Amino acid sequence: EDARALASCYESCLNLANEMQTIRSIAFCCISTGLFAFPQDQACHIAIETVTKWYNQHGARSKIALIVFNVFT
Repeated sequence: EDARALASCYESCLNLANEMQTIRSIAFCCISTGLFAFPQDQACHIAIETVTKWYNQHGARSKIALIVFNVFT
């Protein structure tokens, strides 16, 4: 399903960033809403829900201190 694939993109990025020794922040663009035409409203909800869930599960032991959403379209 497309929604699960999009959520997986966010999870993978966060997991990889968290593994890196020098990364303390990450910024996300509007993944898949341009060329791939994923509906922006749905993508927004998926992004926020996925990142919030990830941070609630990993935040206490995460190296990531700042997560930014770049929503310029």
